Amino acid sequence: MAAVRRFSQVIGIDDAPFHAAHRGDVPVVGAVFSQLRLEGVLSCRVRRDGANATERVLRMIQGSRFAPQLQAVLLQGIALAGFNVVDLRRLHAALGIPVMVVARKAPALPAMRAALWDCVPGGRRKWRLIERAGPMQPIEGVYAQTMGLVLEEAQALIKRFAVHSLIPEPLRTAHLIAGAVGQGGSRHRV
Repeated sequence: MAAVRRFSQVIGIDDAPFHAAHRGDVPVVGAVFSQLRLEGVLSCRVRRDGANATERVLRMIQGSRFAPQLQAVLLQGIALAGFNVVDLRRLHAALGIPVMVVARKAPALPAMRAALWDCVPGGRRKWRLIERAGPMQPIEGVYAQTMGLVLEEAQALIKRFAVHSLIPEPLRTAHLIAGAVGQGGSRHRV
């Protein structure tokens, strides 16, 4: 059996909350961790329900001084800014590092599919990206989709960074910062 990779340089990415009537761009925050220490914060903006999340996240990471050391990307959900779906395969291939989506609960896929198909421009293409990403599976008390990780590595990654809750610290921190950016202060747990 091959040794399980030990991850120490990770970025957690989450979007800022926004009002239901908001149209336009939404802030996205990346919290860069070296082991359990916050090393830096990155940001970009993505279009609400748009199609630019993958490109903007890629540009945010690749244009940063942290890019050469990063070993994994954690996303708080597969979509940012409503239904701006991240292409996990493209993100993984372009960065050359594992990508993992983490959520507290399994997504309500039938409701998500209906919303995408009926209410969101480009919804069928976005749904195909979600299907291509594969199913979310229970791992260490959360649900996750992985690209470039085997199950044992995903478990180890979550265990290593989930110290104050079931959610890994890079995601928890990105969530808190994004809440402050979007609403002046963080309010909800991840």
